Amino acid sequence: MQGSFSYRSAFFILLLGVFTYLYGLDSRFAPKNGDEYPYMHIVRMTADAGHWLPLQSEMDGIKNTKPPLIFWQGIASTHWASQWSLLNLRWPSVLYTGLTAFFLFLAVRKFSGRTQTGILAALVWLSFFASYRYGRPFLADPPEVFWVSLPFLAMLYWGRCAFESKFFFPLMAGICFGMALLAKSFAYIVPAAFALTLYYWRWRQWSIPKLLIQDIYKVFIVGVLALGIFALWFAMDPYPEAVWKEFVLGENAGKFAARNSNYFLDLIRGGDSLGLLLLTTLANAGLFTFVLISTLWQAWRERRFLDIEEILLLLLVAAFLIVFSLPSQRSGRYLLPVMPALAALIALHWERLPLWGFRLALLLQLLVLSILLWAGIHLQVSSFMGDAGSWSYTNTHWILMGISLCLVLMGLIRRTQCKTLALTGCFLVYCGLTSSLAPLEGQLGRYSLNTITQVQGKEVWIPCDYRAKDEEYRLLLPGVQLYGYLAKDAGDVNGLSTTYPLVAVQTPLGVTPVICENCQIIGKRMEMRARHTNEEIAQMAQGQLGQYLFVNEYLIATPASIPDLANMKDACR
Repeated sequence: MQGSFSYRSAFFILLLGVFTYLYGLDSRFAPKNGDEYPYMHIVRMTADAGHWLPLQSEMDGIKNTKPPLIFWQGIASTHWASQWSLLNLRWPSVLYTGLTAFFLFLAVRKFSGRTQTGILAALVWLSFFASYRYGRPFLADPPEVFWVSLPFLAMLYWGRCAFESKFFFPLMAGICFGMALLAKSFAYIVPAAFALTLYYWRWRQWSIPKLLIQDIYKVFIVGVLALGIFALWFAMDPYPEAVWKEFVLGENAGKFAARNSNYFLDLIRGGDSLGLLLLTTLANAGLFTFVLISTLWQAWRERRFLDIEEILLLLLVAAFLIVFSLPSQRSGRYLLPVMPALAALIALHWERLPLWGFRLALLLQLLVLSILLWAGIHLQVSSFMGDAGSWSYTNTHWILMGISLCLVLMGLIRRTQCKTLALTGCFLVYCGLTSSLAPLEGQLGRYSLNTITQVQGKEVWIPCDYRAKDEEYRLLLPGVQLYGYLAKDAGDVNGLSTTYPLVAVQTPLGVTPVICENCQIIGKRMEMRARHTNEEIAQMAQGQLGQYLFVNEYLIATPASIPDLANMKDACR
């Protein structure tokens, strides 16, 4: 019985959690998934067309990649792309994440009878790295997690009233699941309906006859209503056949095709195996992975004495795990909707959990903070940048890193505060990561206003290493027509300057590009590289961090004529 959770701790960690999710929300380097750029592209193109449907895109095969709810959300939050910024695109995601945490708090507080446990469940879920990574960027995960979780949290909150409801709750659950399908995929009705069936079955004391007579029609109503809401996409879209081909057949049915050898071999080995699915699901907890493992182990040991609410939480996890083990493409990301349930389990077992999981969490936090501190000191005091500018942190950054390290070390030393400080440390690590990259968000990593003014309305060629990467450059060079070339050619200054009239090239720090006599450098900024060789990683570990982690990017005007766009493949597409 170590480490009770006080109201004072809850208050301060809650403030820290809110700050963490808002801090650096508009950062280009925020932890995210690469899908954000294609989603941004579809929003911008659809908004430019002036209609909610059909969805628009210039990318081959990526138009109806997701149902329209997420794109409608982006259109609304940016006022039809007239107020285009990462902040406007992302704040609805944070709102969804905050609402999920709030309703998780209400449900756990109700059935546990303790306000501290409810707050703790919400904070633990927010502390998961997957919640932070997928719960802030412009992705389909925040609305999906919210709408899928809401009916199950309502059943835990209302208890008998929800289980015995013959019409109201099935109607509410059907609408919620329908919104989830319209945000992510119709496939989510399968695990959701399966979990709902298990909930009713457990409520009927595992009696199949009672389930079939009293509850199965409710699951049917929920499923039909949810799929009916999803079908509105087909009814409203002028080209439903394209939706069927691209989304139903391509995006969903294709996930059952063998990816490597054959379906059964992929199930037991490789990157899409069942074992890796289990590991990535646990890894969704991030720094709290070992805390989650200890919780599940304790729940197994106490399985004969679990409350009905704990059993229902585990049934939800089991339902999603079983269903998403069936497609040949398996990912822990598909199980994000069950992470609030796992956070609730941790909160319910909090005081009885052993300290080893929390100490491992603190050691991981200490490792990450030490690396960030070492990198920050090296970047600020070394002369690797040459004439690129000055990499410098504010005093606030060093204070943040110092306090974070002290609190993590205190958690390792003091048994009574180990658990609370381990939870606090998760948020401090995320803040430290954002603060460590802050210099690139300022003048150092952006083109000057004079450069942006010079290229207004012109065609600029940029390096692309990911589809729709130009959407990031639209934030750096607003009002410019962008075209992409392969990022691996970014260092070929001579070749690029003879091909494109206005092009962004990249060189190692301290190296000024050799340009032609009639060429002119009109802008410069620093960028962080995304992909490195094993040799470069080894060199960075030995201290040559800046030389391999960053590059200078120059915007060069050349005498080259505008290439024939009809015969060129845009690398960003």
